[in-house]
Amino acid sequence: MFSESKKKRANEAARGQSNRIGKSTNIKGDVVSQSDFRIDGKLEGSVETSGKIVIGTSGVITGKVICENADIEGRFQGELYVSNLLTLKSTAIIEGEVTVSKLSIEPGATFNATCAMKTGIKELNSSEGKKANKANKTA
Repeated sequence: MFSESKKKRANEAARGQSNRIGKSTNIKGDVVSQSDFRIDGKLEGSVETSGKIVIGTSGVITGKVICENADIEGRFQGELYVSNLLTLKSTAIIEGEVTVSKLSIEPGATFNATCAMKTGIKELNSSEGKKANKANKTA
């Protein structure tokens, strides 16, 4: 029913919004959103967003998170997939499995996790490529 431009505008509008789970809130279940999320309470389950996840100092997530960016000040236990930048503040406690493109850890953060760095393949510049080809030919 929507034209492509209306769908695009609706998605952009949703990304400008932010969701918040307050300190006194406990949620069990799965959350899917296109906008940013801040968790200051407790969430047991999964969160999937094309935006940013922020776990505040009092925030706790147990489960699975899939997002573009994440800033963690609180506690996370489970599987964490961040397609871009994961920032762990000094108060962060992470346990589980982490897959990320970029990782920033402040001194004091606890990082007890297996971590896989997923980045694009870098192209060799032309002079390095020629040297590699010559080395392969002479070997």
